[in-house]
Amino acid sequence: MTHNHSNVHVHPGLVAQPLFKGRLPGLWLAGIGSALIMWVASLPSVQRTGLSSLTIAIVMGMVLGNTVFPKMAHVCAPGVDFSRSTLLRLGVILYGFRITFLQIAGVGWSGALMDVLVIALTFGFTLLIGIQWLKMDRDTVILIGAGSSICGAAAVLATEPVVRSHAHKVSVAVATVVVFGTLSMFLYPVLYPYLGFNESTYGLYVGSTVHEVAQVVAAAKAVSDQAASNAVIEKMLRVMMLSPFLILLSVAMSRLSAKHPVHHSSQHELGAGHGTSGDQQKPKVTIPWFAVWFVVVSGFNTLSLLPKWALTTVLQLDLFLLTMAMFALGLRTSVGAIKQAGFKPLLLAGLIFLFLSVGGYWLNRLMLN
Repeated sequence: MTHNHSNVHVHPGLVAQPLFKGRLPGLWLAGIGSALIMWVASLPSVQRTGLSSLTIAIVMGMVLGNTVFPKMAHVCAPGVDFSRSTLLRLGVILYGFRITFLQIAGVGWSGALMDVLVIALTFGFTLLIGIQWLKMDRDTVILIGAGSSICGAAAVLATEPVVRSHAHKVSVAVATVVVFGTLSMFLYPVLYPYLGFNESTYGLYVGSTVHEVAQVVAAAKAVSDQAASNAVIEKMLRVMMLSPFLILLSVAMSRLSAKHPVHHSSQHELGAGHGTSGDQQKPKVTIPWFAVWFVVVSGFNTLSLLPKWALTTVLQLDLFLLTMAMFALGLRTSVGAIKQAGFKPLLLAGLIFLFLSVGGYWLNRLMLN
């Protein structure tokens, strides 16, 4: 009896300890690094470039990850991996505080339909070109497609838990988003006088086709505040579609796994269950619950129940968590693995950029003018 009773007292400790046990060094590294990165990103000279803390984080993470981090990986790896997985999901959930359902009314149904078409057509184009023509690795194609069609690095990070891909594939996808998103940030304002859009419709064009939120703000604000306002609302509506996109992706990958149970060597990357060979014919759909909570949080945010100071604090916490996740991802990324990916990811991202800028232009002309 005494022996059994002592066992009961051990369990709470065993449950509570694993959360941080062995992870503190890595969490401190990712946390301090992210705080410094956010400070750098807040400098006026850096803000003028349009570079977000997420972009800076992965670059700094990769620099350290391929120089000093391997020497401390045996101590810091558990906390770093926790940052790029669990903290990432929490960051995506809190991202919902940037969005309200009322923003749909702000751009109208034509703006909402525009975003749906842009995401569907861009992602479909990515799969067609990347898998059928370029014969690329499917995970890399999906990650590049998600980042390009929805919201840049944040979408790549959010898609990773569904695809369950390797760190270097995520880094490759983020790199392509950064390169062509940055290009559009400078190119769009230069082209504005020749596009035939007024300030409002130009904002919708930017919001529906440019990769990152920060890049959208920079590209639109270079024309006017009115353009920036419309661009941000359109972009936030696009971000809001991340959740249904992830759920549909999970279902699609599960069905693909069911059709080809033997052909794909790593079934766990397809969202399948980890059962025995007898279970392989009926893989389970992996519901990305963090994406569902993302929508719930957006709905809660629509009610405007949080005071302004609390909302500001939550948004800063969210940015910090996403920066930690991106920094941690960089730390675990090998430059050799990216080099091995070759030229094809960059070519695919370039073709997507042309599809978004040219195809998105004509789609906006047809629907909004």
